[in-house]
Amino acid sequence: MRGHYPNTRLRRTRATAWSRALHRETLITPADLIWPLFVTSGEGVEEPVASLPGVSRWSVDLIAKRAKEAVELGIPVIALFPNTPPDLRSERGEEAHNPDNLMCRAIRAIKDACGDDIGVLTDVALDPYTSHGQDGLLDEAGYVTNDETVAMLVDQAINQAEAGADIIAPSDMMDGRIGAIRRALEMGGHVNVQVMSYAAKYASAFYGPFRDAVGSGGLLKGDKKTYQMDPANGDEALREVALDLAEGADSVMVKPGLAYLDIIYRVRQEFGVPVFAYQVSGEYAMIEAAEAAGAGNRDALLMEKLVAFKRAGCSGVLTYHAPHAARLLNG
Repeated sequence: MRGHYPNTRLRRTRATAWSRALHRETLITPADLIWPLFVTSGEGVEEPVASLPGVSRWSVDLIAKRAKEAVELGIPVIALFPNTPPDLRSERGEEAHNPDNLMCRAIRAIKDACGDDIGVLTDVALDPYTSHGQDGLLDEAGYVTNDETVAMLVDQAINQAEAGADIIAPSDMMDGRIGAIRRALEMGGHVNVQVMSYAAKYASAFYGPFRDAVGSGGLLKGDKKTYQMDPANGDEALREVALDLAEGADSVMVKPGLAYLDIIYRVRQEFGVPVFAYQVSGEYAMIEAAEAAGAGNRDALLMEKLVAFKRAGCSGVLTYHAPHAARLLNG
């Protein structure tokens, strides 16, 4: 039987801070956070990203220091995204296969500095390497080809695994790429390298600052709607997730995060697998803009949103606010 007022007063357990803590249903810790970091050329270089206040691109040596910082804060994983120099970008993105590219150098530097004290998640897609800013190879009509792109992604994934990546995270949204990458990893002896699939990645308006950070924004020709998902679709996300799990994904991601909490919830309820959300650059920028305008408190906005991700069913969250959130949680 449900209780009735006044025998049951739901405000009773909210009356004090200790009671609110005791009855809290959703908890978040630094171990729930993944910190995305941007890698740039040079040594001792920090390049602030104008559209992402408080976020910078870091040279490889400073990326290693950020990894040590993450370990100290209790953040278990960092995610890497390279800002490839323009002269190394090409129509086919061959720099993605260079064992000495920015991504691979950063992986090795982090592992040299931290060993297995931290996990390294690496993005698999061609947009940081192509001169046209698309995630794959273009045909004569400008359409992003699928199977030819997948072959390039497989080689990119193996290149990163051999450099020491712990989690391969394909963000390209090509059909069949999870199975192809998983088979290649198994055949290459990388049996414990995880695959976190960007299974439900939407063609979103929230990605702009990220594209600035990796240098692809001004290069992008056209849009990405032929491979990223339509924001109007929910059932299709479940089909994408089902396929990627069948092909060997160890975990899946929903991107962006806050506008797609319903998708996160449905994926977790339907499949019961580890689900991650990416609190993307536009979401980060809105929090910072609210703080700067006096329209909201950064700390309160951030923590409320992170709790919302966990409440919806996330195992963890990729967020540029990870170090700030970890300090708040450790405080």
